[in-house]
Amino acid sequence: MNPNRIAHWCLIGMMVVLLATDGRAADASKQPPPAKKAVPAEPPVRQPTLAEVAYGPHERQVLDFWKADSNRPTPLVFVIHGGGWQGGDKSRVVRFVNVEELLAAGISVVSINYRYVSQAGAAGIKPPVQAPLHDAARALQFVRSKAAEWNLDKARIGATGGSAGACSSLWLALHGDLADPNSSDSVARESTRLWCAAVIGAQTTLDPQQMKEWTPNSKYGGHAFGFPNFSQFLAGRDDILPWIAEYSPYALVTADDPPIYLLYSTPPALGQEQKDPTHTANFGVKLQEKCASAGVACQLVYPGAPDVQHATAQDYLMARLKASAE
Repeated sequence: MNPNRIAHWCLIGMMVVLLATDGRAADASKQPPPAKKAVPAEPPVRQPTLAEVAYGPHERQVLDFWKADSNRPTPLVFVIHGGGWQGGDKSRVVRFVNVEELLAAGISVVSINYRYVSQAGAAGIKPPVQAPLHDAARALQFVRSKAAEWNLDKARIGATGGSAGACSSLWLALHGDLADPNSSDSVARESTRLWCAAVIGAQTTLDPQQMKEWTPNSKYGGHAFGFPNFSQFLAGRDDILPWIAEYSPYALVTADDPPIYLLYSTPPALGQEQKDPTHTANFGVKLQEKCASAGVACQLVYPGAPDVQHATAQDYLMARLKASAE
C-alpha cells in the first residue's frame, strides 16, 4: 500500500479515537470506563481573528472566527465539535480541519460552541437535542448576518465536524430552511441552508430501531431524547416518532439537498456487531443509499472504499467551496 495512504488512515483512526473520547459519556453504559489511552497532543492553532463572539444569550452560545485574507467575499468552513452533545468545545477545531491550510486557500473558518443536552433538560427544552441543533442553526444564521462585515460569501458555507458534530452538520445540510422572512429579528431572517457538508464518524439516524437493524450492538442516542439508556430509548420509540423524524438526518433527505461527504475509519458490515457502533460506517452506507434514491450526491469514504475522489473531509470542502468561485 502507498505509504501516504497508510499515514492517511492512521490519522483518521486517531481522529475517531479522539471522537470516541469526546463522546464516551453519551453511550449511557453502566460498565466501568476503560483505562485511559494516551492521546496525542493537538497541534497549535493560530489565535482567531475574533474570539468568544456571542450569537445568543447563553454562555455556550459563542463562536470563534478566523478571517481569510481576500479582496472578495470568501467561502466559509463551519465547524461543529463532537462530544455526544454532552461535552467538547470549539477549541478542538484542529481535530476536524487544518485552519492554516484553509486560510491560505482563501477560506475563512468558524468554530462554534452550543448548549449541551443536559443544559437543555435543565431549561425544560424537549427533546434535549433541540438545543444543540437549533443552536447550530442560529450560529449559522448569525454568521450569515455578519457576511458584509466579515467578508463572507453567504452562499458558500460548508459544515464539518465529528460524531455528534457530524450529525449536527448533516442535520443542517438536510433540514429545510429555518429562516423566518417575517421575523423582526434580522438574524432569524437568514438562511440555514448549506453549500455542502463533509463529516467524520457521523451518526446518520437517531431512530433506535434503524440503528439496531443496521448495527445490532448499537447503544447511542437515548440521551438526545431524555432517555437514560438505549433499552428504554428503544422501548419508548413509538412515543417519539415525530421527534425522530425531525432530528434524524436520514429522515430529512430530499432532492434539493446539498452534496454530502462521509468519512469513517473502518469498512461497513451491515447487520453485524461493530467494535465502535457509535461511529460505524454502516451509518454512512444507509445514508448514501437514501441520498442516491433522492438524487443527492453523497461520497462515502472508508478504508478500501471504491472510487475515492477526496481522501479527507478537508480535501472535499476545499474542492467544493473553491470550485464555486471559478
